[in-house]
This record gives sequence, C-alpha cells and structure tokens, in this order.
Amino acid sequence: MYDCKKLDELKDSLEKWEETSLNKALASMPERQNKFITTSSEPINRLYTPLDIENMDYEKDLGLPGEYPYTRGVHPTLHRGKLWTMRMFAGFGTAEETNRRFKYLLDQGQTGLSIAFDLATLMGYDTDQPEALGEFGKCGVAVSSLKDMEILLDGIPLDKVSTSMTINSPAAIIWAMYIAAAEKQGVRSEQLRGTIQNDILKEFIAQKEFIFPPEPSMRLVVDTMEFGSQKVPQWNTISISGYHIREAGSTAAQELAFTLADGMEYVRWGIERGMDVDEFAPRLSFFFNAHNDFFEEIAKYRAARRIWAHEMKETFKAKNPRSWLLRFHTQTAGVSLTAQQPEINVVRVAIQALAAVLGGTQSLHTNSLDEALALPSEHAVTIALRTQQIIAEESGVANTIDPLGGSFFVEAQTDRIEAQARHYFQLIEELGGVIPAIEKGFFQSEIADAAYRYQREIDQGTRKIVGVNAYQEEKPLTVPILEMDPNGYKRQIDRLAELRKTRDNGRVGQTMDKLRIALQGTENTMPYLMECVHAYATLGEIVNVMKEVFGVYEEPTMI
Repeated sequence: MYDCKKLDELKDSLEKWEETSLNKALASMPERQNKFITTSSEPINRLYTPLDIENMDYEKDLGLPGEYPYTRGVHPTLHRGKLWTMRMFAGFGTAEETNRRFKYLLDQGQTGLSIAFDLATLMGYDTDQPEALGEFGKCGVAVSSLKDMEILLDGIPLDKVSTSMTINSPAAIIWAMYIAAAEKQGVRSEQLRGTIQNDILKEFIAQKEFIFPPEPSMRLVVDTMEFGSQKVPQWNTISISGYHIREAGSTAAQELAFTLADGMEYVRWGIERGMDVDEFAPRLSFFFNAHNDFFEEIAKYRAARRIWAHEMKETFKAKNPRSWLLRFHTQTAGVSLTAQQPEINVVRVAIQALAAVLGGTQSLHTNSLDEALALPSEHAVTIALRTQQIIAEESGVANTIDPLGGSFFVEAQTDRIEAQARHYFQLIEELGGVIPAIEKGFFQSEIADAAYRYQREIDQGTRKIVGVNAYQEEKPLTVPILEMDPNGYKRQIDRLAELRKTRDNGRVGQTMDKLRIALQGTENTMPYLMECVHAYATLGEIVNVMKEVFGVYEEPTMI
C-alpha cells in the first residue's frame, strides 16, 4: 500500500524528529508515565505512522463496507441506512413488572426487547423449588412456565418487535415457550425475529451457568439451529458471546479469540449433524463487550469481522456471502461500573457505547449508572437509553462509515489483536479443540491470569480507576434504588400452584414421556419441547427429565 522509498524517507524523518523535537520536548516536560498500556495491558507506542502498517494490502485487509473481508462493516451504508437496534436489557421480579418495563422502554424509543432472566430460571429451576430460594427476580425475571411467558409478552406485538433472550442451558425450553406464546397471540413462527443467546461453551469457559455435560448440551444447541433454519427462519439461534468472557477478566484479544473459537466449534457441530453450512451460518450472531479502552475496542470489532469472514469462506467453504458476515450485539462493560460515585458511570457508558457504534455494531445495550448497586431504576435506564439516542442523533458519528479506518493506530491495533487471536486458535487446536481445552482448564486459567494482572495494576496504582483509587470522595450515596413488588414472590408461587392444579396433568405426563424417549435417541428435541410447554409443563419439570437422561455436569477441580 505504501511506496518503499517513501517509507525509507519517513523512517529517516522519524529518527530526526525523535532526536530533535521529541527530545527537546521531553527535556522540558517529561511524559506522565514511563509506560502506557491498553485496558488489556498491551503497550501503546508514542506515535503510529505508515511504518506500523507497511504491509497492509487495502483490498485484502480493509476492502470496502459490505464487501469481503468486511473489516469496514457488514453493510454498504451501515448506520447511514439504518441505525443500530437500541435493545436495553431488562428483567426483574415478576412477569407483570417486567412487562411494564418493556412497554415503558418501547414508549421511550427503544427498538428491540432484551430479556434478562433470574438465576433460578437460568439454572433450570422453578421459583418454588428449594434450590431457587432467595433468588426470585433478583437478576432478571422469573419464568417457570408458558403462563409466565404469556404474561411477560402480553400486549407486545411479537410480529413487529425483535426479542433477544439471555438464556443458555435451558435455552431450548425457554425458546419453545416464546414460540408457543407467540402462537397464542396469532403470530406464526416464521414471522418471529430475535435471538436466543444459547451459547453453552462460554458457560463452561466463563459464566458457569451450565447444567448438563458438554456433549448433550451441544446437542441441544444444534437442535435449535436445525429447528430454527426450518421453522423460525428469521431467528438467530445462537448469540456467540464474548461478553461474559470479558466480564470474567479476559483481555480484548482473549475475548475475541475464545468467542470466535466457540463460533467455529458450533459450525463444526452443525456440519456434523448433516446441515449445509449455508443453511445455518447466516443466522449465527455474536455478542461482544465494550470496555473502557476506546481504540482497542474498535480494533477488536474490526478484527472480528475480518477473521470470521476469512474462516467461513476459506476454512468452512461457505458460499453464501451472508455466511461470511459477523453481525453482533454489544453491551457496555458491566465490570467497569463502580459503586463509588455511580453518577460518573454515565460517562464510562457513553465512551463505551461510542466505541461500539464506531466499531460497527448492529445492536446495543447501554448499562445504567446504578447497576453496581442494584437492578436499574426507571430513571437510570432512561438516561442509558438517551445516551444511545444522543450518539445517534447529535454526535454525527453515524453519518459516515468506519471513520477511523485507515488510522495508523487503529489499523495497527486491529492487526495486533488479529495476530493474538490466531495464536490462541493454534494453542486451542494443539489441545485437541474447544471442549478438550475446556476440560483441561485452558480458557479458565488464561482468563484468571489476565484478571489477576488487571486487579494487581489497580491495587498497585499503575492503573487508575476514577472514584476507586483516584479522585475518591467520601459522600453518602444519593442514587435512588429500584424497589420490586413485595408481593411478587407470593403471587408467583400461587400462580405455579394454580397451574399445576388446573392443567391437564395426564397430558403433561404423556408429553414428558415422549420427550424422555426423544432425549434417549437422536431425534431433534425441539418438537417434543414444544409439546411439553403447550401442555404447561414447567421449566423445572422439563429440566429434571433432561437431568435423568443427560446427567449433571460438575466442573473438574483445577490445580
């Protein structure tokens, strides 16, 4: 891309600049610190020039927006044509309370739903099971049966609003409930648009909300991929998630590498099922974190698109260009929020959201200022939504495509993150693949080491966190905290009891028997799950049948 003679001249000019202008400036005013690093503890050079990207091939490495390798974006017009989906993550207490929050957010200009489930639901328990005690509605909404899902989605036009659901181990069951609730509204499955996270590999790697062993868990994921391609063609049946990997303490490069490695593993399993890669790959989507380091995050997203396009085209021989596209949702970094001086989290979130937009995200959630303290209040979540709207309508950053493309710094960071990711791919392959690497504790130890290094930098004061180890204040908190309906738990328990008393329990038993047989065989389980939820079998009842057949996974002790 650059003339060799001009690069030699630039090298000479750079050396003269360092000997004269730079050294003179340093003598009168030394730099603030001896070493500058990214959020991932990667060193940052003082200056970036064409010498840092001298081997760049514009067509091969950058290209044009909407064209291979998609470094500059998956759409030719990006946000000039359509703004990203503003999809605020919401869920707490009962289905009734969360339904009201959904309607409020839609009234305020949100353009898509994102459902957070409570821990009991995430782990496959009904609210009234002993294991769920004390967890009702605390980190999301409780959904124990189709009845809860019907209430949760009441009055929401599911043929017009796309919905994302953060659910993993019991994802197939919760998705079946969503489809069944839509059918009761008169909305056909082929009209539904949305995403289930359904990324079980990252649960084993980082978030630890697994139920079944890896192989049967992967079978359920592939069942949803196959069923979705046939019955729910507009639905993304996996949101391959780096978000939780980053929240666990990984670097940007680890987040990217481990997420894309998981994605490629899902593709392999889909192909082994007998599916054509172009049958399911266009409906795979991704979910990334937006952390504090503005330029590193932008570079991460650009590298992600380029790697995925190359792997899908060259490694997996996908022929449909839509299979090459890495489409992703972004959430600002929850782990970066501070309980100290929570109001300034608004600034952190704005910077992170801006990086996601400049990085070309298709969908975005902005965290609320109070989330280090509690579930977000209505006031706080409105500010978070308004942050996106200001970026969209007032900042001007959505008016051009990839405005930082060609920046010597951004391109060098993009190349650096891609190289680090590819090094990790090689290490994972040497360990036998993703699942063997999980079982050997590779991902877990890499993330733990990165998290320890980051925390040590904070403790030693080499990394400044405003309000935590710099610019502290001793003032009482004045942020209003969300209060849930104190009668919600009793109402949920009563609803479950009434459901079990009034439903056709004979039909429930029959559907569960059929599901058990299907689980023991090789059939796709989704049609059987649909029958179970239509009969109002509860989440916990269905998961217990799965536990009987699949067993329960216990993570091996890492030494």
